Amino acid sequence: MSLLRLDHVSRRFGGLVATDDVSLEIPGQGISAVIGPNGAGKTTLFNVISGFLAPSAGKVIFDGQDITGRPPEAIARLGLVRTFQLVQLFDDLTVLENVKVGFHMQTQGGLLSALLPGLASRHEEQMVEERARDLLRQTGLADQAGTMAAVLPYGKKRLLEITRALAAKPKLLLLDEPAAGLNKQETEALAALLRGIAAAGTAILLIEHDMSLVMSVTDQIAVLDFGRLIARGTPDEVRANKDVIAAYLGTQSEAAHA
Repeated sequence: MSLLRLDHVSRRFGGLVATDDVSLEIPGQGISAVIGPNGAGKTTLFNVISGFLAPSAGKVIFDGQDITGRPPEAIARLGLVRTFQLVQLFDDLTVLENVKVGFHMQTQGGLLSALLPGLASRHEEQMVEERARDLLRQTGLADQAGTMAAVLPYGKKRLLEITRALAAKPKLLLLDEPAAGLNKQETEALAALLRGIAAAGTAILLIEHDMSLVMSVTDQIAVLDFGRLIARGTPDEVRANKDVIAAYLGTQSEAAHA
């Protein structure tokens, strides 16, 4: 059974059709990806799924509920959480404080109680602190807990954004180009982290241009071109698809090594 289902979703900006009649199902486990050339409509699709844009047509069904047009906060509370192409952190907060922000939907007092002692019960404060530190250990950032987010290297900022997203206990985690700007070693560490997240029970849907990462971690791939879904299947099926090769992967030789 699918966790996320898109039924004939389109999004237009005036005369421009950014996402065109996309129907897609994402399972409640494993790692899925949306790939395609720049301008294919991938981020627009993520924005529609997560409530930052309303679709011009079609429906978005998450965990059995119609979430079409609902605001991002309401969608996140259902367990659909995302990150963005550009890292969005609170630079004037520490690494630990950034992660604690991610727990605000689970605390009675909301965002402030997740950050400020005295605004939540002692039990709640302790819970947030312990769970935040546990997540930092899982993602390899425990040693930077007291570091200001602003001074982290770029790769660590990417990890911190994912860590904060995990604090919201997502059922489905949407990652928009998580490997952008990472070196080979950082990308390998990211791949291991994604596999660990999926193995722990959180489904992942990612947009990514690093084909070596996509092919190595995903269970299924959907390919967009000019806003339309042109292929979907396993990494091997997508790698061998002639339409995908022509639109995105390049020559057969390049696809074989993707």
